[in-house]
Amino acid sequence: MSLLGLDIGITGCKAVAFNPEGEMLAQAYREYRLYQPQPGWMELDPAEVWAAVAGVIRQVATAVPGDPVQALSVSTHGESVVPVDAQGQPRYGFITAIDTRAGEQARWWDERLGKERIFRITGMPLHPMYTVNKLMWLRQHEPQVFAAAHRFLCMQDFVFHQLGLPPTMDRTLATRTMAFDVSRLAWSEEVLELAQLDVARLSQVRPSGTVIGEIPTAVAEELGLARGAVGVTGGHDQPSGALGCGAVAEGIAMDSTGTVECVAVASPRLVLAPELMESNLPIAPHTAPGMYLVLGYSSTGGALLRWYRDNFARAEQQEARRTGQDVYDLILQQATPGPSPVLILPHFVGAGTPSMDAASKGAILGLDLSTTHGQIIKAILDSVSYEVKLSVDAMEAAGIAVRELRAFGGGAKSPLWLQTKADIFGKPVCAVAVSEAPCLGVAILAGVATGVFASLEEALAQMVRIGRTYEPDLALHERYMEKFAVFQQVYPTLAELNHRL
Repeated sequence: MSLLGLDIGITGCKAVAFNPEGEMLAQAYREYRLYQPQPGWMELDPAEVWAAVAGVIRQVATAVPGDPVQALSVSTHGESVVPVDAQGQPRYGFITAIDTRAGEQARWWDERLGKERIFRITGMPLHPMYTVNKLMWLRQHEPQVFAAAHRFLCMQDFVFHQLGLPPTMDRTLATRTMAFDVSRLAWSEEVLELAQLDVARLSQVRPSGTVIGEIPTAVAEELGLARGAVGVTGGHDQPSGALGCGAVAEGIAMDSTGTVECVAVASPRLVLAPELMESNLPIAPHTAPGMYLVLGYSSTGGALLRWYRDNFARAEQQEARRTGQDVYDLILQQATPGPSPVLILPHFVGAGTPSMDAASKGAILGLDLSTTHGQIIKAILDSVSYEVKLSVDAMEAAGIAVRELRAFGGGAKSPLWLQTKADIFGKPVCAVAVSEAPCLGVAILAGVATGVFASLEEALAQMVRIGRTYEPDLALHERYMEKFAVFQQVYPTLAELNHRL
């Protein structure tokens, strides 16, 4: 039998089937359109999302006839929400995680309850993106839609609902609503009462790796799944990825480099320290039982390298088409060694943690007539890592140990980028063998829940493989820290000036 892991992002979804040894048997990916009906609004069409999800499930399930899918689980991005009526039909588009319409609602919470109280209850730094703010906006601006909604579904529970199962989400995703009590591990009565939200209109919450039920036969046959296949609660994408790379012990962090660069560190304790709140670093349950996860990120991440590719690497793109090489390999071959003399404020889509300033813009410093392409390319790698280091330093100041990073995603394919991270963080960085760590993480949950593995430890030992480890060069680390000190100085100043542009 095989285990299927789904990873549902904001612009596309992926399905991967694994055998119990952690080998990928088949994978599929499909995109869907992100709609912007007004400036700052970002929505998904629920029908388009489900068509893509059903498509990747069917494609993967039918590709492994000798290993029928017996269990599946779901990793999803957080915060997105859709109202559905009593017949289960969506009454509005998914208001996505990157939608910014709920700023007024976030300010209301700051005035009514205060960001410190919000953080103590939910583990989430106050921000407009969370689900509860979107629902309050919906009640104020679309009262008929809000009133007609029988239930409000986030992405994981929407998928299970479409699979014919009771709408259920796990604790890691529930925390991203800003309505979940992170200490009690239950919906927060205080938050829901103030928000005037009935808990009956929200999905049930279960620990990650809980069997929800058997997928109805008609649905299973339509999707190519085995008769009796079950759905298992998964996780928010970052905790799922952390599980998939084995970041489940104290001090082990995952480093995911895709469009966004994200670091999440495992902790055996719920640490609601002021240093985390002030640096906008959320803490939430891990997909691994009894553990928690602290999360920091750079909003631009790998998107900055893509920006360079699209605007300045036309020759490299032509060479890649001619020779079949990866265009990013051709670009990174030009990077200069060591710390770049150029410094970049990587806020090309706003700032991630610690500032969480959506209005901040990017900047490039240190240019002169001798500046080369290679220095700019290396500055991209350096500066994204500098911003992530701001969050790692804040974690350590709050008592969260960070000893080692496990890297996956597109950026983990680059030895140069991995070595740069090791040298900047001053910590070992390990590449994991399976780049699709969120899919692997929820597949592991499905395997443990259905008895394929006797324990989570057994599943991790069989399915997670660590590749090369990049050790920090301490002499280079000192040179990088000289540049990082400058980055720390210009970070708030440039962000403030950029508001005027």
